[in-house]
Amino acid sequence: MESNTVREFTSSNNVISPDTNQSGDPWKFLKWLNPGFVLPLLAGALFLLLWELQIFHRIFDLKKYQLPLPSAIAEAMRDNLSLLLSYTGYTLTEAVLGMLIGSGCGFLIALAATAWPRWGGGSLTMVAALNAVPIVALAPIMNLWFGDGIGSRAAIVTATTMAAMAINAYKGMAAVDPLALDLMHSYAAGKRAVFRHLRIQNSLPYVFTALKINATASMIGAIVGEFFFSSRGLGYLLSNSIKVAKMPLGWACIVLAAIAGVIFYLVVERLEKVFIKWHPSRRT
Repeated sequence: MESNTVREFTSSNNVISPDTNQSGDPWKFLKWLNPGFVLPLLAGALFLLLWELQIFHRIFDLKKYQLPLPSAIAEAMRDNLSLLLSYTGYTLTEAVLGMLIGSGCGFLIALAATAWPRWGGGSLTMVAALNAVPIVALAPIMNLWFGDGIGSRAAIVTATTMAAMAINAYKGMAAVDPLALDLMHSYAAGKRAVFRHLRIQNSLPYVFTALKINATASMIGAIVGEFFFSSRGLGYLLSNSIKVAKMPLGWACIVLAAIAGVIFYLVVERLEKVFIKWHPSRRT
């Protein structure tokens, strides 16, 4: 009797239950509009519109050859699409290869610094000192050592990404919960088991933080390395475009480098969500 009364009240007052099909609702699509996505998109569209209307040219007293219009950049991208995509793939290969090597070396240094603090701790200082060397000073040396091939830019990226991984991974391995460490010792866990099941697991959030930093730093290192000595890549094409005053093509290189960097970062972020679902920051 009570259930019939509730059903009649719901139908008479047009109350829609959560299980009701709302496919006919014309405003349903608004539920998919995330302000965190829509607002940056609108801001970007407004920025491009002001740029196309030459508002920034009037404010900063710039000529169109100094700051090409978005339409001119899009035209340069369309006319040189195959070349730009080929060079983007080449630069991205340098960045990914160098980041993997640099991050791997940095993680090994963090392992050594954690396992043997007396001997491995100095390696963190050396890596930090290497990271303090400017890329513009490091690039000519690497190009001299490894020549014009992809190895020289990969070496530059390796040197620029090693420190972030080493310092972050070491922090994650060292900052373990003392209670968890005591629990492992109470179960007579050896040093290897502690590293595998506690220290390395605890370092994963720090590792992915370093990888996200390196995802952008690796693109910078690869492009700067191509500025000095290269025959391919976005940095090479950008440098030559500026020399011959083909500014729309140069800006097209910048746009593609930014897009590649964002995609690289999003891939790392997606891997982070897959591999550390257990972390409290990923719990809803």
